[in-house]
Amino acid sequence: MKIGTRGSDLAGFQTGVIADKIRKSLGIEIEIEVIKTKGDIVTDRPLREIEGRGYFTKELEEALLDKRIDLAVHSFKDMPSQNPEGLVVACVSEREDPADLLIIKKDSYKPDKGKIPLSENAFVGTSAVRRESQIRALRDDLNVKDLRGNVPTRLRKLSEGLYDAIFLASAGVKRLNLDLSDFEVVRLNPEQFVPSPGQGVLAVQMRIDDPGIEPIRSIIHNQHSYIATSMERDIMAKFGGGCGLPLGAYAYSDKSDWHVYGFWGGIKGKPKWANVNGMDLSKLAEKLYYGLTHD
Repeated sequence: MKIGTRGSDLAGFQTGVIADKIRKSLGIEIEIEVIKTKGDIVTDRPLREIEGRGYFTKELEEALLDKRIDLAVHSFKDMPSQNPEGLVVACVSEREDPADLLIIKKDSYKPDKGKIPLSENAFVGTSAVRRESQIRALRDDLNVKDLRGNVPTRLRKLSEGLYDAIFLASAGVKRLNLDLSDFEVVRLNPEQFVPSPGQGVLAVQMRIDDPGIEPIRSIIHNQHSYIATSMERDIMAKFGGGCGLPLGAYAYSDKSDWHVYGFWGGIKGKPKWANVNGMDLSKLAEKLYYGLTHD
């Protein structure tokens, strides 16, 4: 079996986890093929300025359709809401922590500033419009600078003083077991600083007619993650389906209810947070969409 992946350390680690499960459970020989995506190649401008959708998935999907690979492993947050014709998300992994982390230079850390403990007029690095919209709404004094590159590159730029703080996904930090002791690390509550739909979950994409879907699904699929991310991605679809939207969506369940939180920053000057809860899964996404788009 050939598995396609992006070339970053994080993508390699994530793909390795999936490959090991398949190898050990099904006894299949695995070959991993690294495929560069447009998002990996075009690093000299913000993602919002790159044309099209699926900056980190399109080339992997083309390799699947061309039968150059049999399976692609994606960070679910990078995937648009619709699969290309002929492809399907075969299964999703158990969810790692979905929260965003704010990684702060020690001399820029100001705990008296509340939820965003940064010094006034600090420079924050991110390429995500969702993060930019929320940080501006919470602290309008902060300066947001575009930040591209893999995790080591981002941390190096922070160490060199190009930024006072940067964002990283908690899931990636945990999977890479990064040592961040040189910085202050603040976990942002995902109910208040809402992550991307699907953040913390890996998605396995295959050809829809592949007979290997069910065996792979049986060893990887996590139903709780699937229900949660289905609601999150349903919300994303209602806003147009791209992964570059100023949109956050996060769902989880406790013993009695499902809770769904959302952020929408698309109406200039009027960012909005909303949340709904209940057990009628068919209606929660619609209710949250309404709450984010109506006063």
